[in-house]
Amino acid sequence: MTSRAELFAFTCGQLTIPYGFLLEGAKGKITVPVPSYLTVHPRGRVLFDSGLNLALQTDVLGTMGERGVRGTAFHFAAGEEIAARLAAVAREPEAITHVVNSHLHCGHCGGNAQPPNADVLVQRREWEHARALPDDDAGYRKRDFDTGQRARLLDGEHNLFGDGAVVCFPTYGHTPGHQSLRVSTQNRGRSYLSVTSGDTLATRTRLNTVPARHQPV
Repeated sequence: MTSRAELFAFTCGQLTIPYGFLLEGAKGKITVPVPSYLTVHPRGRVLFDSGLNLALQTDVLGTMGERGVRGTAFHFAAGEEIAARLAAVAREPEAITHVVNSHLHCGHCGGNAQPPNADVLVQRREWEHARALPDDDAGYRKRDFDTGQRARLLDGEHNLFGDGAVVCFPTYGHTPGHQSLRVSTQNRGRSYLSVTSGDTLATRTRLNTVPARHQPV
């Protein structure tokens, strides 16, 4: 039997990036939100992606380096970090039990250290790819994901609590080990299935390129 879970959505700043980062062949730039999602389950509190590193509010160049700021603008003010977003819904960062990273680009794992007691769940192939890159890589910053927290490396689909309510599943493509999260919730007696997809389906235009038989209903 699937347990009841609650799902919260946050915006943790914005990024202005080349549109081609999200859609192959796209021209120009696009400003996108930096999302994070909290799932509250009877057996744990799960954060899907953690937003940007807090240091980016005060020192973008020092945090990202010259390669990291090339072509990218960070819009990230005080109060938009994941710890503040959690506090706004009366959830303490220390009470988060799991962080699931869709992938390890800086806009998705930069806040991992803010819930200090959480295990971090990431696909093994994503972790190994990120760790093998140089320290000055433009998208992967080791200070964001190599935080000393326990990393649980996944090999494919993972049913987090064993009841089907919170399930990690691979959506490789945007990065070598990208994953998404499937969450089952209930509201007023009705059941809902939500998918948080990281950068797999980051824009409506991208969704429209998916064949109709695969689109959500």
